[in-house]
Amino acid sequence: MSQDTRQLISYISPGASATRRPATGNEPFVRPEIGFTPNWYRTSLGIDFGRRWHTEPAYRRETIIAMRSELKRRFGNTTIGGINRPDKPVDLLTGTYGCSGVAAIYGIPIIYYEDNWPNCEHQYLGDNEVDNLEPPALDTNPFFEELMAQVEWIAAHEGRVEGFINFQGVLNNAYRLRGEKLFYDMIEAPQRCRHLFDCICTTMTDAAKRLHKRQLESGVKIDYFTVSNCLVNMISPEQYRDLLLPFDRRMGEEFGCIGIHNCAWNADPYVYDYATIPQLGYIDMGLETNLLRAKEVCSSARRAVMYTPKDLVNNSLETIRADMERVARDYAPCDVVVGDIEAGTPDERIMAFLELCSEINCRTENL
Repeated sequence: MSQDTRQLISYISPGASATRRPATGNEPFVRPEIGFTPNWYRTSLGIDFGRRWHTEPAYRRETIIAMRSELKRRFGNTTIGGINRPDKPVDLLTGTYGCSGVAAIYGIPIIYYEDNWPNCEHQYLGDNEVDNLEPPALDTNPFFEELMAQVEWIAAHEGRVEGFINFQGVLNNAYRLRGEKLFYDMIEAPQRCRHLFDCICTTMTDAAKRLHKRQLESGVKIDYFTVSNCLVNMISPEQYRDLLLPFDRRMGEEFGCIGIHNCAWNADPYVYDYATIPQLGYIDMGLETNLLRAKEVCSSARRAVMYTPKDLVNNSLETIRADMERVARDYAPCDVVVGDIEAGTPDERIMAFLELCSEINCRTENL
């Protein structure tokens, strides 16, 4: 990685879904990032991931230490869950409120589960509500005030506010506010979409910058943003280019570095547009993507492929090896993200996957 290129890598904290963190420049050629569902931890440790986990950082700290200990016990000298890093300061921010934070700022109630990440109630905005929507004032927003109160607790008890809030992406958040009518709006009322997207983008930017400012005061510099486009495969490339790309580009310009989470979908229809986003530091995609072309088009970004937990379990080791050899040949240097691993997945299969990646890396280093 050159000094002029800012890159991000995948990061899965215990109990959280995947987000991104800065690359160091010393990453392996094929870098695996492993993560588990809340149910995986609950099955092993009995942790309750309900409301208390997301609203009480002291309890969250207790469970994160327990999860880290379990990972160390089962996966030894690996980097899973960041267990190769010290226990203090602990990242107590990543995973908080799951992917529901922006919707909650707009007043959508969060549903909590003891064995899963939280979700939003399906209280969708009507036509007039969207047309008259304005970004909430964060200074007086009850949800954001509660979040920042947790940040203050973390600063007081850990000294540094490490970690990240998953602010998602404009499309994902719009769906949480509007539901499936959003896709009708894209065809029948695109200006309504643009207004909704603008409100959401403004809120995401404002909330992130306020959080980053407080983190910087604690000694933690976060000067980038990550966008989750998990629903992008439900819209056409033309709709993405016309209605959503301007907001992803705006995020890149606002924060100086941006990561795009395309999820495990085929990114071929969108990859050329992604490549136009300013300061693109990370991009991920599914295995069905033309990886060689994606590497050529997004050459400056750290790339990642999303390898599904289903494939990890159901594919033969020979098939997994062939997949990783293709990734190394056509796409690396890159991350291989295997998140959302469920309870019942054999530890031996996870270790075999890590050993396979290590074997490929050793061979590459000796070329």
